[in-house]
Amino acid sequence: MTGVSTGTGTAEQPQSRVPPAERGATRVADRVVEKIAAQAAREAVGPPPADGDAPHATVAIHHGTARVHIELDLGYPCDIGARCAAVRRRVTERVGALANMTVSEVAVWVERLYPSAKGAERTR
Repeated sequence: MTGVSTGTGTAEQPQSRVPPAERGATRVADRVVEKIAAQAAREAVGPPPADGDAPHATVAIHHGTARVHIELDLGYPCDIGARCAAVRRRVTERVGALANMTVSEVAVWVERLYPSAKGAERTR
């Protein structure tokens, strides 16, 4: 904070009329929360399959609580349920830590499954 000169060579601190805790609020934009959620999903599942897309997130925020929708591509075969659960945990944890928001819901939609190179060689 800068001082105010009184002309006598001393500086006085301006008087604050509103306590710091009551000066305002910080609002985190929806787009920022979407980016945090998408990055958290990438951290949870690793790089996308060779021809797959990176995870994409959309959010709805109401009174500091976020509902998150994640769309992602996965390699197959894999434990789809476990991968989706890992995404839910990571998104909830990262949005809470970085945006200071409660996450009430994380819906994970697997858009496409891509066969892995190992899986493509298998025959019946």
